[in-house]
Amino acid sequence: MASKGRSRRGQRGNAAALKAYWGPGKGGTTKVRWNTAGDHTRCTRQLRKYLGGRAPAYCATLHRQMTGVWPGDRRNTGRRRR
Repeated sequence: MASKGRSRRGQRGNAAALKAYWGPGKGGTTKVRWNTAGDHTRCTRQLRKYLGGRAPAYCATLHRQMTGVWPGDRRNTGRRRR
């Protein structure tokens, strides 16, 4: 009898589609607006419904790939100056 679970190949395809949409795709440009103030927070709020507690870490990785710096880094353009 065949398994009713998802295959590994399907999960990788979904992960690639998720990364493409929220990175340089439409979700990243219109909803997250990378390289602006609050981009990591917006990403976390948008992805929490899909990833749950893993959303902040995933968004931090996406932030690094899209902007070149980690969120909270002093070189971050969206960082608040005090």
